Amino acid sequence: MRSGKKQPNAFLVSNADSIIKDARSELKSPARRLLGKQILTLGGIAMLSGCDLSNDKSVNTMLRKMSFFNDRVQALLFDPNKMAPTYPESMITRPFPFNAFYDIDDVPEVDPATWRLQVGGLVNGKRSWTLGELQAMPQESQITRHICIEGWSAIGHWGGVRFSEFLRRAGADTTAKYVALHCADNYWTSIDMPTALHAQTLLTLTYDGDVLPPKYGFPAKLRMPTKLGYKNPKHIVAITVTNEYPGGYWENQGYNWFGGS
Repeated sequence: MRSGKKQPNAFLVSNADSIIKDARSELKSPARRLLGKQILTLGGIAMLSGCDLSNDKSVNTMLRKMSFFNDRVQALLFDPNKMAPTYPESMITRPFPFNAFYDIDDVPEVDPATWRLQVGGLVNGKRSWTLGELQAMPQESQITRHICIEGWSAIGHWGGVRFSEFLRRAGADTTAKYVALHCADNYWTSIDMPTALHAQTLLTLTYDGDVLPPKYGFPAKLRMPTKLGYKNPKHIVAITVTNEYPGGYWENQGYNWFGGS
């Protein structure tokens, strides 16, 4: 008699591993990358493997492998020299929406006089920055679209320090793989170094010409128009440059890590 407990689907795991191996080989050809991006989804795996997807452990393992593989595909497709669209002031969304994993009444209060931005990991330079020091650096601004994974978008006007310039002044090893960001609201995320060095990645200090409001991330938010909203952390208190995969708040719960928009 068979046990009523569902057994791990060894065929699914084996078949998925084979698909990933074949797809990785195919993606060595740039001309096939777009096709790979289109089929390497949950539905594509179901079609290619002929398997009935369920919630057992083997499927979760396969999906995790698929997610990491999709991250690598997105990294291959990412062009660090391609700019995200910018917009005129007339198209700014007013008011710009508040969005977080908590209610607006729970936005953290950060004291600008005592706040410090700590920089650690693979750096050989200044490791603690005041808000005044960041404000004294060359500033630039952008009007770009924030795209939320929940399906909405909004256009905002952000100002601050180009993040690549900040990393340079902080003595960061820009050949490292990752930059992790930790926040006063206990949120954290991490990004790839090419995105960190992208010309539009901004360590944001202002919104629409004024000091960054608490609901938008005071005193510092990382604004990346090349990433989905959950990759844009607010209330940043620490930055770590590392070669060890750092994960993130939502990423550790199954969200795609690369998070390109």
